[in-house]
Amino acid sequence: MTMESAPVPGSGQATAVQAHTVHPPRRSGGGAQARPGERRAARYGRPAPLLWVDALAPAVTFTLVVPVAWPWLLTAVQAVAQIALFAWRDLYRTRLSPSVLSDLPALLGLTLLQWYVTMEALDVWAPQQGFGWAVLAYGAGTQTALTCAGRAAVYRARRRAAVRRPQSTLVVGQGPSARQVAAALYDHPAYGLRPVGLVAAPGAGDEQQVTGADTAPLPVLASPQEVGRAVVQNSVRHAVFTAPPEATPDGAALLTLLTGHGCRVWLITGPGTVAGTPAAGRPDHLWGFTAQPLRDGTDRPLGHGVKRAMDAVLAAVGLVLAAPVMAACALAVRLSDGPGVIFRQERVGRHGRPFVLLKFRTLRPADVQESATRWNVASDGRLSRVGRMLRRTSLDELPQLWNVLRGDMSMVGPRPERPFFVAQFSRAHPGYQARHRMPVGITGLAQVNGLRGDTSIEERARFDNHYIETWSLWQDACVLARTAGSLFRLGGS
Repeated sequence: MTMESAPVPGSGQATAVQAHTVHPPRRSGGGAQARPGERRAARYGRPAPLLWVDALAPAVTFTLVVPVAWPWLLTAVQAVAQIALFAWRDLYRTRLSPSVLSDLPALLGLTLLQWYVTMEALDVWAPQQGFGWAVLAYGAGTQTALTCAGRAAVYRARRRAAVRRPQSTLVVGQGPSARQVAAALYDHPAYGLRPVGLVAAPGAGDEQQVTGADTAPLPVLASPQEVGRAVVQNSVRHAVFTAPPEATPDGAALLTLLTGHGCRVWLITGPGTVAGTPAAGRPDHLWGFTAQPLRDGTDRPLGHGVKRAMDAVLAAVGLVLAAPVMAACALAVRLSDGPGVIFRQERVGRHGRPFVLLKFRTLRPADVQESATRWNVASDGRLSRVGRMLRRTSLDELPQLWNVLRGDMSMVGPRPERPFFVAQFSRAHPGYQARHRMPVGITGLAQVNGLRGDTSIEERARFDNHYIETWSLWQDACVLARTAGSLFRLGGS
């Protein structure tokens, strides 16, 4: 792999992108884990501090302004209502340049609406707790002031954290726009984005040369494969497109790859940029450039949060209910095949992160190489009667409930595969790598349609990507129901 270096004005501290593959550090048990500094850097953009501020503001206001002591339940309802209204107006989205003044019209309007609805509801249902227009005006004003003060403190803390712990960023584009955006990020560290690479078309390196003393070399990445390696090696968390993906070479593939790795993607619009490109979310500001968040259609944080909660509950209940069966399986394996009841194998999870998958051992591989590279052992003569029964009934997969509880997997999702085959299938089938946009699962849409064992990888990838693009909680419930039905047909392999 060859990479050119493009000098960019503004800093002498560009981070070089290595040419070889580097895997992220792992936690105990095999899952990927960021370094402590990376975890702190990823944390300062989370909405939790704003949620606390917005929840406390109504409680403090009611204590100071309302003449009658309100029950704690009513206060809690008001706090939840405020958070719900702010979320509806997208006031918790990640922004490059958050500003209390820009938030103020929405904050004041929603707070007035909340107090007016509360006043009318109490007048009907609890007149003894009611209040008048004067209290409404004082209350809404005080609550808005407290909310603004709290949000201003959070924004100030985030700017300081961004300067101390900037997040690695790729600039996607070429020509003057890319140079100007990279220079702006270097010169204004309060945005918290530190360029570590420039993604440009092959042969564009000469266009990126900048003369002057205050320059720093920035590696030029010319293919999605190089970008994927750079994202992993440098823990890239943001990408900035200086032209719409459809006007960028390999733009659609890059957008899918970057969002699949959990990166926040931005589109910069300004002089020379194609106008009228659809983007998700309201415009933001990056040192005179208009920045809009870009998504690939699968970024649904609330829905995926509910999915994760459902997974944890189902896995915990499943482990409790299946404990007697798992104990019987473990005893059968121990008596039939000797010690080493649990089989551990590295698999690739969401965003390409490796983890250790757990199963009941049904066959002892000859060596590590066989475990990593042999495709199917369903017809292997070394399988014992117990091992063959566990595989036919899929009972060997019950320990994966612990993987789900840990967060390595989901109950429903694309089937995780070994790194050797992920690399092989990604080269042979263009849509295979896109499967890693979602958490991998114990079961999935491809499996319930019979695509397991020695079946078409291309068709599996097609079903998995269809599942991701049309995902819903109801679809998960349907897949789980079909999986439960298939257990009685002894279709494991």
